[in-house]
Amino acid sequence: MYFRTVINLAAGLIIAFVSIHVSAVLPDKEVARLGNELTPTGAEKAGNADGSIPAWDGGLTSPADAGHADFQPGGHHPDPYADDSVIATVDTTNLLLFRDKLTAGHQAMLEMYNSFRMNIYLTRRSAALPRRIYEASRRSAVEAALSKDGNGVEGTVVGIPFPIPASGLEVIWNHILRYRGQSSMRYVGQAPVTRSGDYTLVKLRDTSISFYHDENALRGGNMLLQFIQDIIAPPRLAGTILLVHETLNQSAEPRRAWIYNPGQRRVRRAPNIAFDSPGTGSDGLRTSDQLDMFNGSPERYNWELIGKKEIYVPYNAYRLHSNLLKYEDILDPLHLNPDNLRYELHRVWVVDATLKDNISHLYKRRTFYVDEDSWQILHVDQYDNRDQLWRVSEAHVINYYDVPALWSTLEVHYDLQSGRYLALGLNNEESKTIDFQPGVKAEDFTVSALRRSGRR
Repeated sequence: MYFRTVINLAAGLIIAFVSIHVSAVLPDKEVARLGNELTPTGAEKAGNADGSIPAWDGGLTSPADAGHADFQPGGHHPDPYADDSVIATVDTTNLLLFRDKLTAGHQAMLEMYNSFRMNIYLTRRSAALPRRIYEASRRSAVEAALSKDGNGVEGTVVGIPFPIPASGLEVIWNHILRYRGQSSMRYVGQAPVTRSGDYTLVKLRDTSISFYHDENALRGGNMLLQFIQDIIAPPRLAGTILLVHETLNQSAEPRRAWIYNPGQRRVRRAPNIAFDSPGTGSDGLRTSDQLDMFNGSPERYNWELIGKKEIYVPYNAYRLHSNLLKYEDILDPLHLNPDNLRYELHRVWVVDATLKDNISHLYKRRTFYVDEDSWQILHVDQYDNRDQLWRVSEAHVINYYDVPALWSTLEVHYDLQSGRYLALGLNNEESKTIDFQPGVKAEDFTVSALRRSGRR
């Protein structure tokens, strides 16, 4: 058994009433665990019983720490674990031996596709964050609280709000508010791949600025982040620009969004860019709230914290990030090319989200697997209204050790019913990957700035 008790009876009662939950102050002895037997953001510092998960030693905190002191920001991150070898391969012939370490989604893919397999590597706990995030997370453990309806977080800035979570909703807010740099500009490709393996690449430029991680900017305000997504190609979509203002408490002030349409040369409000509206250029293969595995308001679901489990998950996907690969090396029919994928055994928080009564969404149920070291969602199983497994999502992550922050380099959303999938984050053939110091400021994310950008 890999499930373990992570909360006591009192915390269990809190979970039962999560819809009205307001976080209680953690006792001093719990807070004191951070940085001792727990990492500064709440993971178990020790390894597991058989040593297959090692102890956390601080992760990769710099290019030099990763063995690549000459790394130039903005480029493809060289693999610090390039010499690692495959220690096991999971496929249709030995699925039963590994079933207790596999998600329902991975089991389904292995059963459906003879061509799919999972190469398992040594577990490398590479996740790391700047010291200021660690220090703020310790403060957050004392100060943070969910809003009355759970649709926002109060009393904290900068840090992981709930490093010792007592509910599924707290775990999801940890993912939403995790650190991915103060600002970023990334150039990515999105490929909606047909069952036969054909696709038309959609090229995007995503730019964001975080207010939550800037104490001076957020204190007393409600702006979480601002985000611009420009479509660069293909020609039929190029010039479309999406602007999003994301709030920290969406009950007090919901998300605001605008779209510039190059055909009309006009900016329009886009109130439907949320929840299960189709993702930009995704050919209907992901919803708006699947970007970054989950984003936006959690209000449509009941969130249950199942516990913690040891699971094979995508991790340290530096090969998938490499400029030595072409897109054709990555995108196979039905699924990504398994030769370029890396899976490791990690402890994850398991959170089950079930749709509230009389609320609509494409997904009736979603099961999230959240990395204990980074609070990044690594895997999601999504079920339709017939309670059938429909879509399986993976975040293939790396530690951007120049920041440092662990984040996905490629998201993939598999539709098991159609045999199609969506790969988002392709940058192998791009000269620019991600810039964590793009020099953007709040004035670049206004509606007037959007109008000016659209006219150029």
